Amino acid sequence: MKAFVTGGNGFLGQHLVQTLRATGYEVIAPSSKECDLRQLSNLNRFDESFDLIYHLAAYTQAGDWCLKHPGEQWVVNQQINTNVLAWWFNHHQGTKLIAMGTSCSYAPGSNLVETAYMDGEPIESLYTYAMTKRMLLQGLRALNKQYGMEYLYVVPSTLYGAGYHTDGRQMHFIFDLIRKILRGRDLGETVTLWGTGYQSREIVHVDDFITNMQSLLTLKKHDIYNLGAGQEFTIREFAAMICELTHYDANLIQYDESKYVGAKNKMLNVDKAKSELFNFANRELQSGLQDVIHWFEDTKSYL
Repeated sequence: MKAFVTGGNGFLGQHLVQTLRATGYEVIAPSSKECDLRQLSNLNRFDESFDLIYHLAAYTQAGDWCLKHPGEQWVVNQQINTNVLAWWFNHHQGTKLIAMGTSCSYAPGSNLVETAYMDGEPIESLYTYAMTKRMLLQGLRALNKQYGMEYLYVVPSTLYGAGYHTDGRQMHFIFDLIRKILRGRDLGETVTLWGTGYQSREIVHVDDFITNMQSLLTLKKHDIYNLGAGQEFTIREFAAMICELTHYDANLIQYDESKYVGAKNKMLNVDKAKSELFNFANRELQSGLQDVIHWFEDTKSYL
């Protein structure tokens, strides 16, 4: 069995590649330097047969990055997605493609159920990225409708787990919380979190996400699925959990209400996936957070 993975060097990609190889797949996952997805010719070099294609690559970052790069984000993501779909169409029509969506595509006030993914207006600060992901889903639907090409489109909550990037890019909130609190504990730094702390978030362990995504492949459906944990907490609640696990005084945390916080809340409705999967993987939160804390401590990547 053979799989092709775009974005294989990212956080999700590294975990997915490891899982696929452990289950017997030969995996080709070129880096962006080895295969610049903005040029279709780079993908056309990979014309051998694949059993599965995973499209994880996206031009984005966490934090307020999207506010500052909407134009280039639109152009680059449209280039990437269009080229991947064209390569899939030109060379691999018989191969199932699994693509990543984003929870920010849902309109504010939506109940975040799959049937509402294309409805309404996404949050303004993430509008460009959200719309490129909606366009990706429409491309999959169009190719399936005309040519019968098989796809799966999955929408993750914020993914967490060991092995996150430490290359200077902005971190997703849960990693940033852990990093700041560990630095506050060990280096005596002031811990300042963005916003009021009352914005709520949902996180799903990367291993659970991959397990559920792989289970969905057995359903033989061409559809969209939310894959989250089905539970959300405020930033203050996450911070309190992390403080308890790291033995740091939560009363020392300050909140900067002038900073960008994105959506006020975005918990995915996961009823559809739960109803169709016999075993829906969903790790206990504190256990998952403890693993990430241990990874930070072992690698000293918070220093």
